[in-house]
Amino acid sequence: MAKSKHNNSNNKVSYISVPSQIINYLSASSLQSLLTSPKKSSSRTKARYLSLLAKYRSPSFWVFFLFLFGFLGILKLGFNLNTLIPYSPYPCTTTQFQALVSSNGYLKSHMSIPSNENGQKAEVFNSLSHSLPLILKHQQEEEEESKPEPNSDKGSEFWKQPDGLGYRPCLDFSRDYEKASVGTVKDRTKYLMVVVAGGLNQQRNQIVDAVVIARILGAALVVPILQVNVIWGDESEFSDIFDMEHFKTVLADDVRIVSSLPSTHIMTRPVEEKRTPLHVSPSWIRSRYLKRIKREGVLLLRSLDSRLSKDLPSDLQKLRCKVAFHALRFAPPILGIGNMLAERMRSKGPYLALHLRMEKDVWVRTGCLPGLSHEYDEIVNSERIQRPELLTARSNMTYHERKLAGLCPLNALEVTRLLKALGAPKDARIYWAGGEPLGGKEALLPLTQEFSHFYNKEDLALPGELEPFANRASVMAAIDYIVSENSDVFMPSHGGNMGHALQGQRAYAGHRKYITPDKRHMLPYFLDSSLPEAEFNRIIKQLHHDSLGQPDIRISKLGRDVTKYPIPECMCSDSHAHPHL
Repeated sequence: MAKSKHNNSNNKVSYISVPSQIINYLSASSLQSLLTSPKKSSSRTKARYLSLLAKYRSPSFWVFFLFLFGFLGILKLGFNLNTLIPYSPYPCTTTQFQALVSSNGYLKSHMSIPSNENGQKAEVFNSLSHSLPLILKHQQEEEEESKPEPNSDKGSEFWKQPDGLGYRPCLDFSRDYEKASVGTVKDRTKYLMVVVAGGLNQQRNQIVDAVVIARILGAALVVPILQVNVIWGDESEFSDIFDMEHFKTVLADDVRIVSSLPSTHIMTRPVEEKRTPLHVSPSWIRSRYLKRIKREGVLLLRSLDSRLSKDLPSDLQKLRCKVAFHALRFAPPILGIGNMLAERMRSKGPYLALHLRMEKDVWVRTGCLPGLSHEYDEIVNSERIQRPELLTARSNMTYHERKLAGLCPLNALEVTRLLKALGAPKDARIYWAGGEPLGGKEALLPLTQEFSHFYNKEDLALPGELEPFANRASVMAAIDYIVSENSDVFMPSHGGNMGHALQGQRAYAGHRKYITPDKRHMLPYFLDSSLPEAEFNRIIKQLHHDSLGQPDIRISKLGRDVTKYPIPECMCSDSHAHPHL
């Protein structure tokens, strides 16, 4: 019986159901050993396998296994919906993410991914190539959201441009003017020579008037002579500052421009007029000069600043605009460096240009004080006593009276308070034009402490870029003019020829924002220390509501320069407006 029982036990066959995942879990060598092992094995080997099987029968193992299986299923589901979710279904590929992406957001064509024998490379590649653009877009959006915008909503109102009311340049000359032009440009008997003095923008104004006077007399204009500036010592000639060929070409139908007197007139002694009255009319010019220039052939005029009336017939006003806004283009080297510096300012967003009038001679000429310290006030007073002829402001007024009348330049602290009140953001990029201020960097501290992105041409230029223009004040002023002209917002700290020229230029370009400080009305509030900041800002904004470069009709006030107020003679708002020439 014992033997029979033993035989029955040996003949029994037992089957254990093992999940396929466990089979996959085991290595190939383990499976091979199970299949090829003898039926009779050592007790040690049997004990090892029985222990392993007992572990798989543990409930905790199957709970863990079901959790793992469910997690893998979720990942698989995510892989199938890869075009709808902004992350890669293959987390292992994220370490190579940047290396696999081209600049346009798609996979590089030469990228290689190892493939297995079942050809899974293509599946992975296609999946990634569809999902990566969306991933990149999502990442870029997150990065943009995380970055602080340089000119965010808080300061966005400051960069808003005024409503130009549809005004555009339109220089339609009358038929009578065009008929007269034929004889004017053909004349070879009369020549006007002019010597223009002062700074760059003062010279520009005189050149504009010289062209108009030549037109009134029906004479050819010899390229103007730039008088050496007594203060700056600049010996630049016309062709050093302006594009002479462009000047001739633009005005070819209005006035004949010649580089020098012809041989027929070279020995002629010109009729020289040194004392032309202020604001003379075209009829006065004809009655005074026409017979003399016809008789002598050459007329020489000096010091034309404000000699010609601001109120001229419409065609002559248009000619003024044509000269100022079209013909007087800076020479290519100056234009090149100016535009390059403007582009550097614009590379990180909009920028403000300030024309700061804080040089020593400005304080002396205006009869004002810089407000830095007693020491600097004494320097200005001493210079004014030694050279009383420099004082151009009203000599019968004290400094404080001039200040309250709005006749003094704003200092750096006042400019800073004004900009803050008008909503200039702290991260605004500011270009400041002008000469070295009295007091140097100390004079600019209120501005630099409030606005850290504060540059001038020396800050923006690379080493050596400004060397060709060294010791040439007119050229440096021209560079300032170009960068300021290209700015989004412009504000002068004081009136003057550059501010006036840019006011007209920006109006003619579509009324780009130009802040005119209302010094006379705002300074009392600057002096009121008891006024809360919020109330101060509200008042200052209200005062400047209509001083931001909006269209302003010239004829509303006699004596206004059309190159500062080009409406209505040079700009129109109807459907027949002509584009910029």
